[in-house]
Amino acid sequence: MTKMSCFFSLFVLLCFFNISLSEAGGFSVEIFHRDSPESPFYSSSETKFQRVSNALRRSFNRANPFNQSLGLPSTVRAIVIPDFGEYVMRYAVGTPPLKVFGLLDTGSDIIWMQCIPCTKCYHQATPLFDPSKSTTYRTLPCSSRICHTVLDTFCSRKHCKYDITYADGTFSHGDLSQETLYLSSTNGRPVQLPGIAIGCGLNNGMSFKGANSGIVGLGSGPASLINQLGPSVGWKFSYCLVPETLHSNETSRLNFGDAAIVSGVGTVSTPLVVKPKEVFYFLTLEGFSVGGKREVFGGSLAGPGRDGNVVIDSGTTLTLLPADVYTWLQKAVAEEVKLKAIKDPNNVLGLCYPGTLKKLVLPVITAHFRGAADVVLYPLNTFVEVADGVVCLAFQPSQTGAVFGNLAQQNLLVGYDLQKHTVSFKQTDCTKMR
Repeated sequence: MTKMSCFFSLFVLLCFFNISLSEAGGFSVEIFHRDSPESPFYSSSETKFQRVSNALRRSFNRANPFNQSLGLPSTVRAIVIPDFGEYVMRYAVGTPPLKVFGLLDTGSDIIWMQCIPCTKCYHQATPLFDPSKSTTYRTLPCSSRICHTVLDTFCSRKHCKYDITYADGTFSHGDLSQETLYLSSTNGRPVQLPGIAIGCGLNNGMSFKGANSGIVGLGSGPASLINQLGPSVGWKFSYCLVPETLHSNETSRLNFGDAAIVSGVGTVSTPLVVKPKEVFYFLTLEGFSVGGKREVFGGSLAGPGRDGNVVIDSGTTLTLLPADVYTWLQKAVAEEVKLKAIKDPNNVLGLCYPGTLKKLVLPVITAHFRGAADVVLYPLNTFVEVADGVVCLAFQPSQTGAVFGNLAQQNLLVGYDLQKHTVSFKQTDCTKMR
């Protein structure tokens, strides 16, 4: 991956040429953590551990919409909070193309960005998109099918509008439109995607210091990027997240179509649970093993009606568990680690030890998903260095339900097949996927 200073030369879009997705069979793009030097969010004044602390805070805040989806009452229809997304994708939009950044989110069903004329916009790292200067931009009429399938849309003067207000007060209002998007493929042959439905935000607000252009939704809703690509990529995508992404220059890989197939020795698959009017991806987590101890949970995890009891999410750092499951896991880990526990200096995580990930002897934890999909989690998936010489268990109790976060997914090739309704996992050195 090039440095940020090289981004503009890499994206000289005059040399873009079209690739038919059916001809390509599949393609891959690079994504990077929001705290990477590649990211518009990166602050050189923050220490590594300040970035870790901020990521843990975002995990807790992001848990609130998940809890609503897993059974708690909610009056908020939009169920993803943009500033808690952890991975950023760069792409281009319009004719001529304008380069932008978007937070990648498996819990969102729309692609939106800030546009001119903007009555209220937050600061972003790149120029705002001006639809009047693009020859391929058009607003969608109220009669369009996509206008009736996306949540939070309405009609005004025969044009389709969207109005999203998130749980933290973040919002985006504007025109639901069609435009050409460009993805910079890792094979050097950029991919042009005409006629993609996007939200052109004319009134937007972020609850944090915004720097990105908006959201790239990869959720299960009809207007997400994966569902708009649909049959051209076989409704398949996968990603491989490199370790230590909170303070690394390494980039991760997002794959579509044939490039997204997860197979071979060591691959395990579990059913993807579809829930009406939900954009999250749900799996069924049955229990855990630590050392030689295995516990299958009833009640909070595997009781009646609890199919799809965990959200698998690219935008949450920690793995969040029901209180009884977390209590068992914490105790089982403590029995395996022959050290005296210490307090988290940030007062965030519950089980911490003196030392570093490289030097401590920490147990392997196995997550048991339905369908005999046993996903082995090594210490890099289950512990995090929160301060100099302090390592903590990267799990936390939540009020209800569970979230399988992105730290647990590092060095796993994770594949989503929306036709077969499966999610597959394979142990992979993600730094070698180039």
